[in-house]
Order: sequence, then C-alpha cells, then structure tokens
Amino acid sequence: MSTSSVSKGCFVFKPSAKKKKTLSLEDHFSHGCESAESSEKRFKLCQDLWDKIKSDTEVLQDDLNRKILDSLLDFTRKCSSTRQLSDWASQMRASEIPTAALVLGVNVPDHDMTFQSLSELLQQSVTPHVASVQAKECGALKHLMKRVLERLMGTDVTVDDEEEEEAEQTSTPLHKSVHCSLSTLCDWYKTKTKKSNTPGKKRSSPSRDDPQQPPVVIIFKDLEAFNPKVLQDFILICSRYIERLPLMFIFGIATSPSTIQHMLPHSVSSLLCIELFQSLSCTQHLATVIDQLILTHHFPFKLNAKVLQVLMSIFLYHDFSVRNFIKGLQLALLEHFHSQPLSVLCCKKKDALLNVMQLSHSDLERIRNLPSFKRYVEKQEPQEQVNLSKDDTHLKEVCQKLIKGLHKYHKNYYPVLRCLHTLTSSLPRYPLGKQVRELHLICLEKNVWENEDYQTAMKLLRMLAKDELVALLQRCVEILQPVKSKKMKNAFLQLTDLLTKFKQLDTVAAEPPPCVEEPIISPVRNLQKKTDLFQLQKTLLEMNESRRAKKLSPFEVLRNEALEFLDNLVKSHLSPPESHTLNEVCYYTSSATVRRHLNATPRTSIQAALNSPYYYLQNDRLKTVDGSVSNSAPDICIAYKLHLECGRLINLYDWLEAYATVVSAAEGNNPDSDNYGKVEEVKHARFIRAVSELEFLGFIKSTKQKTDHVARLTWGGC
Repeated sequence: MSTSSVSKGCFVFKPSAKKKKTLSLEDHFSHGCESAESSEKRFKLCQDLWDKIKSDTEVLQDDLNRKILDSLLDFTRKCSSTRQLSDWASQMRASEIPTAALVLGVNVPDHDMTFQSLSELLQQSVTPHVASVQAKECGALKHLMKRVLERLMGTDVTVDDEEEEEAEQTSTPLHKSVHCSLSTLCDWYKTKTKKSNTPGKKRSSPSRDDPQQPPVVIIFKDLEAFNPKVLQDFILICSRYIERLPLMFIFGIATSPSTIQHMLPHSVSSLLCIELFQSLSCTQHLATVIDQLILTHHFPFKLNAKVLQVLMSIFLYHDFSVRNFIKGLQLALLEHFHSQPLSVLCCKKKDALLNVMQLSHSDLERIRNLPSFKRYVEKQEPQEQVNLSKDDTHLKEVCQKLIKGLHKYHKNYYPVLRCLHTLTSSLPRYPLGKQVRELHLICLEKNVWENEDYQTAMKLLRMLAKDELVALLQRCVEILQPVKSKKMKNAFLQLTDLLTKFKQLDTVAAEPPPCVEEPIISPVRNLQKKTDLFQLQKTLLEMNESRRAKKLSPFEVLRNEALEFLDNLVKSHLSPPESHTLNEVCYYTSSATVRRHLNATPRTSIQAALNSPYYYLQNDRLKTVDGSVSNSAPDICIAYKLHLECGRLINLYDWLEAYATVVSAAEGNNPDSDNYGKVEEVKHARFIRAVSELEFLGFIKSTKQKTDHVARLTWGGC
C-alpha cells in the first residue's frame, strides 16, 4: 500500500475485512483440556450444573431475605401513607426523616445482592424513585448530592460554575444538565407527581395503596465507610426539604446499630426517625446453601473433605461471604470438568448410564487406572479380573452397575447423615459437631463409627429420657419418610414400629420382672478359707457384680434396640466415599488448586516473578537454565537478584556498580573497554527507579545506621 503526493499529508488505510475471531466459552474450556474428544460434552454438563448453582442460589437468596425485605417494604409503605394522612405531625415531627437501619453483618461482598433485590422490590411495589450510593463515590458533599440527583432524575448534574460551563459545551439537547441542589430535585418531583395524576379523574384518598406522592428512597449501602461530616451535612440539608420532598433513608450497616450514634451527633440523629431491621446471619445462610447444594443427591458434583475444608476455612477466617463460597464451589466444578476426562459421567443416573456406553478405549483405560477401580478388581475372581482388564464391553456393563451403586450410596447417605446429626446435635458438648457440615466432614474422612466421639455420643444417647428419645426418633422418621429408596423405606417402617412400641409403654402396664436371683456364695464361707490378697479382691468383685445384676426394664430394652438399629444404619450407609468404586468421577479432590486460586499469596507470586520473569513476559531472551536471572531481564529483576547476594545492610554504591556491570554486559559492550561498567546518568536513573520499586514492594527499607546503606527485609544472605 503506497500513495504519492506532492505535499505531505496523513493517509488512513483501513484494515482488511478479516475480522479477528472471538473465542467462545467452549473454546476457552477446550484449550488445554485433557481428552479433547469429550470436551464438548463435558462443557455442556459443566455449564448446566453452573446454571443450576446460579439459579438455586438466587432462589435461596430471595427466600432467605424475603422476611427482612417484606418488613422494609411495609415500613416504607407505612411511612409513605402516614405522611399523607392528616395526623402526620402527631406521629412524627415534620423535620424527621424516616430511616431504616438495616444490619446486614460483616459479609460485605453479599450486600450487593441484598440491596439489588431491595431496590427492585421498592421500584415494583412502592416507588419508582430509588437511588443507591456508596462511600467510594461520595467523598465530598457535592459528589453525594450529584450521585443522588443523577440516579433519581436520570440526567446530568453540574456541581459548580466551571463544570456548568463545560457541561453546556458538551451536553446535547436530549441530555440537558441541571444544577446540583435539592430545590432542583423538589421541582422535578413536583413535575413528576403532576404528570402521574391523570386529568379529569377524581383524586382518590391519599391513604390508599397507590399513593399520589410516592416516597424518594435513598439507600446508603455502606454507612461505616461514609465520611461522617459529609453524611451530617447531607442529613441537615435534607431535613430542610422534608416538607416539600417525601425523603426516606435506608442505612446499610455491617457492624452494629451503635454506628449511627458514633457517626452522627445528637443534633443530627434527632432529625431521623430510625427503625432497626436485622437480617439473617451469614452462618445460617451458609448452612442453607450447603444443605441445598452439597448435602443432596440431586446435585451430582461432590467435594471431598479437604476441598470442602478449604472453602469453609476461607469463609470462617476471612470474609464470611456466602457469595465467595459459591464462587469457590463453581471454581471446583470448572476445574473438575476441565481436568478429569471421566467427569463426563458426573451427571444424572440416566445420562451417566448412556455416557458409559459411549466411552472410548482411552477413557476405559483411565477407568482401569483409577485407584478405587484397582481395589475393586483385586477383590474379584481371577477370571473376572482378566475380563475387566481385557474386555471393553464387559467393563462397560460393570461400570453401569458401579454407577448405579454410587448413585444409591448418595441417595442413602444424606438421609442417614441428617438422622445422625439430629440425634447428636443436641447432646452436651456436641461430640460430633453442632452443624451438619461438621459431621459431614467427619464422615468424608473416615468411618465415623470408629471415632471416639461417636462412641461418646452413643453412650450419651443411652442416658436420654423417654420423651427426649421419642422426640428425636420422630424427627428421624420425618427425615426418612420422603426418601424414595428401598432401604430407606425399610428403615422408615422399622423406626415407625419402634415408635409405636415406645408409645405402647404408656398404655400397657409393664409386668414386674421376675425376681431371679443367682445363688450367691456366702462371703463368710469363702473368706474363711486361706487365700491371698488377689483372690480376696476377685471374690469381692464377683459378689459386687452379682448383687448389681438385674433385669433391664422394657424401656431400656427398647431403647437399646432402637440405638442398635440406628448404629447399624450408620455403619451401612455412612462409609466414606473413597471406599466406593468410581468415586473419582464425581468427587473433586485438588484442594491445593482451590487454595491457590482463592487464597492467593501475593508475596510469593512477586518473588516468583522477580526470580523467573520469563514465565510472565514470555521473552526467549529471558530463558535461563540454572535458575539465574538473565542480564536482559527488567531492571527490578536484576536489582532483586543482586540484593539477594548481600547481607543485612546493602551499600548502595556497591549495589549500583554491580548493576551497571550487569547492564553493560546486556548491552554487548566490550569488557576490556574503559566505559564497561561505568555508571552513566541513564543507568543511574534506572537503578534508582528499581530500588524505589523494591522499597515499595517491601524488600528493602532505609536505615539510620549508615546513610549510604539500606536494610534488607528478606531472609537469607550472609
């Protein structure tokens, strides 16, 4: 492409018509995916489960917040109708602004979903005039006023004269900017309410559900982060316009309601008519999410104990965010389907059985190499072992049976888990945990009946009174009743019979147990014989046990029978998943991957980047064999490598000379020349910048011991 012209000019050459191909989600998933031939099917299964997680959590969020949101809606309706009634002044002073203090807890990442649902509900059923603001965008009063007006009026707002002149030059006729003041908002609101009243129609009573003057709701999402001075001034200004503008505030509080008293003096807080609302705790929210997404056989994807423990630790010790917990679950889901070719069987039973028959020979070889399948083969007869190793058709038939068994295991596991949690969650000191997730973690790691805490729990259950034990058994019956499984139906019938027998104890008088006494050898006769101390102790113990021996009452016999039945139920269905064949298909086990992505260590990443810049920059000149840093590396990498060779105190001049020598070698200068390793102004400036960056990252700091030295903050060295 060329052009000729007498005079100089600027010529534009449009690019060719070839458009850059945009990669779809499936293409990103298939990139680097093992067993690419099944990647399309695995991507579809992963996407379906991802969508299910998203939809189910949204429904859960709405259900859990329904009570608090309904209370807030009732509050806004009540304040709106009260204002329009004639007794407005008698119920609250005209200068008071109705305010809802919504305590949401410290799980700040989850607050956005709550406020989004609240805004949508308010706009649907109470008022179209809702504005949400955050502290990070309202550093000054003018910014707060600007954001509120823009989101209520839907137009550009100017703050001062300079911005007004600039806005007049840039604004279009369709988007005309307005002045930033509450009087402007009052005029706009008055115009809006006049338009909403249809002419020629009788004005209905203002106390109806459809008010003529809907309130103007302002939501402060993160009250603690706001500048108290800005908030005070805004409230004082709003109180002057409360008679002309039906304002209403909603404060989002993460810590405590006392925050309002700490941020606002009495002269300002007295202008607010505050009502407190408490949301559901994040731990209760998490328990519901785990119950609906993890502790259910309807969701085929599972987490092993270590991965679940990582997600729980991040939740309990970092952010208390259910939203981040769900993101971690989605990350594990994506990693499982991306890295495990056999995850094509992680789906509903009907689809999994069909996918088994479509497995390729390479997939069947992967099944043969699974640890759980190897243990299964070792238990079979020699001829069966040969068939499983050689015959692909026979292996597919066996895999279908194993997949059915795995689904039956999950179908029976969770009801029995909930029954055991029901029995043990009310015991003193909670031997098997207070939450069902704690018991689930114990069952995932090993046989729960081999745990000492389980034996302690069974002993405590044998000490329960009749009414307490009957109530717990009744709750177990309610858990087992809706389960559609043969074994669970049989367990349900047996528990029902035991409950019937317990109830019959109240109506049928128990016959007195026959007094059958074993002949007791006279202690005097035994003691008259010549004996040693050991024989004497043995005789006395036998006498004591024989006196204490008595027949159990009907309640005790029935109680032991019920607990023995539950113990057998636990031993039959609560074995850990590793003991079941093909568990690798459904269970994700890479806890290190989840921890690396969700609980990052920035200092380790920075040190890795400074030591090996090639893996980040992908420049062939930076490749090294022995782990050293190339002299062509960025200045900060060279300075970092040189500082590792120093002691606790680093001489800046020596460091500079070493840096200049390395850079001269990178530039290809002759080592025998006079300018080799000479500190020039450009090199000096580059070195100062590299040292400043290392100081900013926390590797060195200035010291008062020596003026021309810096102190090293990393380990190692002389």
